[in-house]
Amino acid sequence: MCWVKSENKRPCLEFSHLSIKDSFRDLFIPRIEIILMMYTRNNLNCAEPLFEHNNSLNVNFNTQKKTVWLVHGYRPMGSIPSWLQNFVSILLNEEDMNVIVVDWNRGATTFIYDRAVKNTRKVAVSLSGHIKNLLKHGASLDNFHFIGMSLGAHISGFVGKIFHGQLGRITGLDPAGPKFSRKPPYKRLDYTDAKFVDVIHSNSNGIKFIKCNHERAVHLFMASLETNCNFISFPCHSYKDYKTSLCVDCDSFKEKSCPWLGYQAKLLKDVLKERMKGGPVRTTVFLDTSGIYPFCTYYFVLSIIVPDKTMMDGSFSLKLLNQLGMMEESRFYKKNKPLCKLQEVKILAQFYNDFANISSIGLTYFQSSNLQCSTCTYKIQSLMLKSLTYPERPPLCKYNIVLKEREEVFLNPNACTPKKT
Repeated sequence: MCWVKSENKRPCLEFSHLSIKDSFRDLFIPRIEIILMMYTRNNLNCAEPLFEHNNSLNVNFNTQKKTVWLVHGYRPMGSIPSWLQNFVSILLNEEDMNVIVVDWNRGATTFIYDRAVKNTRKVAVSLSGHIKNLLKHGASLDNFHFIGMSLGAHISGFVGKIFHGQLGRITGLDPAGPKFSRKPPYKRLDYTDAKFVDVIHSNSNGIKFIKCNHERAVHLFMASLETNCNFISFPCHSYKDYKTSLCVDCDSFKEKSCPWLGYQAKLLKDVLKERMKGGPVRTTVFLDTSGIYPFCTYYFVLSIIVPDKTMMDGSFSLKLLNQLGMMEESRFYKKNKPLCKLQEVKILAQFYNDFANISSIGLTYFQSSNLQCSTCTYKIQSLMLKSLTYPERPPLCKYNIVLKEREEVFLNPNACTPKKT
């Protein structure tokens, strides 16, 4: 534990400075030490101990406000997590809260992964003692939000089990897989460990409440706080079904839009409460992200109705053009079923740019290889394009469209005509 003098003359706590030498040392002299570093808007840049030397509660800790606990994971090199200080700043900028960084670097810095795994239980027991002390001072379990990375996700789960699932929220960011995957719930983070548990996992072999296609769960969660991106996701039985546009309606979530990834996932709590009347509910959702910060993507659903069966086996490409002249071709997912007569077919489309004011839709039709016909025409009775990222935006429609194979047509969409009742 390091101390640095602050402007108000009170020493600042610093995260444990360890190195690879400490991992070597741990081979012969294992140690574990847990330090609680507290931040509030009153001490943004100077961590203070949660409890004073006489075991009294730090005066800056407000028992009536939310408390976020940040719990890091396995640190074989002993380094300070690169994201840590920025994460604290983003949280306090978002909301007036207490933030507690759980520094268990002495315990996580080891070459023996199994030893770090065993230490997770010890950390959880230690944290439970501090929590019981906070409860005596008037704090509430419902106001506690644990955010755990890697092994820290399972520490959060073990704390939740000690308090019988009464923590307000646990967020697991890439929970560690080795020694935890396929284990029974009491040996890992489980969706019953808090009143609301959300997990962002980039490895489909592990826990999979929310799956993304990059191993950057921490940075995605942070981006959900410090950007205006709506990281919407899609409740779905499998990633295969998601890629086949079978889950674009978001089921029972559709009244409040599709579920959001990250900090704003808390908005789902009211929806889930309705669904939990019969007991705890586990929901798996999927999304794809872009490859660069801030990882935003924008989802649309294209709904098509055809008057006959001539387009049954075909596929489409889609481009959007906005009023500023920006154009982008979408990542098009598979359609959710064949194009059958007078049946609505939905196709999920993803863009890397936000098209708020669409002036034109570029559409190209491709017939299946064994049925190509360069002179044939193909009719679409109605086409509707709806933003899923921003469901409050009105959909756009076009009617009675004629296409030729592999010939791109640009359509000027209008407001949709209400369906006759």
